[in-house]
Amino acid sequence: MPTSYQIVVCGSIVPDPLQTLEPIVTPAGPALKNELMLPAVLDPWAGHALFEAANLAKQHPGGRVWLVSIGPKAKLQQVMMTVAQKVPFELIALDGPAGGFAESAEIAAALAEAIQAIPGLDKTRLLVFGGWESASRGAGTTLQMVGERLGITDQFQGVDQLTVKPDGSFQVLERIEGGKHQVSTCPDLPVLLGWATGNLPEPPNNPQVGMLNMRTVMPALQKARPVKVANDGVAFASVSLPKQRRETRIVKDLSPDDIAREIVEWIGKE
Repeated sequence: MPTSYQIVVCGSIVPDPLQTLEPIVTPAGPALKNELMLPAVLDPWAGHALFEAANLAKQHPGGRVWLVSIGPKAKLQQVMMTVAQKVPFELIALDGPAGGFAESAEIAAALAEAIQAIPGLDKTRLLVFGGWESASRGAGTTLQMVGERLGITDQFQGVDQLTVKPDGSFQVLERIEGGKHQVSTCPDLPVLLGWATGNLPEPPNNPQVGMLNMRTVMPALQKARPVKVANDGVAFASVSLPKQRRETRIVKDLSPDDIAREIVEWIGKE
């Protein structure tokens, strides 16, 4: 079993979650108000996947990490200035939409095509990482369809830990219902893992890593292939912010049973 892994991380950029996001309808379909003006960050779930990938490659010398990302070229460049200082990776950039209104099937097709075009890709050494969820494409289907298009049937979602065993197999700690984890063993590659939060902290900025990464990041951005997401057959009836409602009532000396009863009644009316 080879120990020099090829790890491909699928990760998009998203608007900074501290910003106010207001959906609007444009002639081209739904979008965010002033979307191009909003500061962007690497998707938090994809960030966990990237850090886990870099850690695995560090533990097994000879491994390589690619970050495949779809987004407006100018936004990608802004985000990569920061992300490139975290961990070593090679960027594969696709110039396309990064909003949450893109159809996940078309995004998955573009990502799979980019992965298949990686020179020297060896599926017997391949791990595909990504976010279990997404701050923009939270359908939970994109990564799964990427794996299907690549012919990867061993897929795990909600992964918190990946351990390489002495015999070369992998032990996967995967979230399931009820706050529990399912422990699985995967004997062979390729494999796809959708990461939850993992166990690693965010790495500190390292200017030396950033300088090395930027030698490949800038050329990758310059030759980023345009990706058109047509969203054929998809129609949006409306887009709007979630409604906010607050009803406050101050009552003294109410027993816990009475409070619980009122909460249950209130939920039953919704």
